[in-house]
Amino acid sequence: MTEIIQILATFTSPENIGTTPQSVFWLLPLAVAGCVVYKAMKLPEIRLGIFLREVFALLAFLIGLLFIIVLALFAVTAIST
Repeated sequence: MTEIIQILATFTSPENIGTTPQSVFWLLPLAVAGCVVYKAMKLPEIRLGIFLREVFALLAFLIGLLFIIVLALFAVTAIST
């Protein structure tokens, strides 16, 4: 019983990831999981080839969009300072 309580206690405090540029890479597993779940719910029929193609297309779009947002925020920061 104490092991279960210890495991549950780990969910009561947030994980400290930090604010370094390398911490952005923690977003990749979250993005992959989100794309897989979203496409699994939206596709009417799941075939492996089509499913993987759709997941990678959505993942590429998401990462590209995030990269553009990062560049825009970097430009705003560089101009304002």
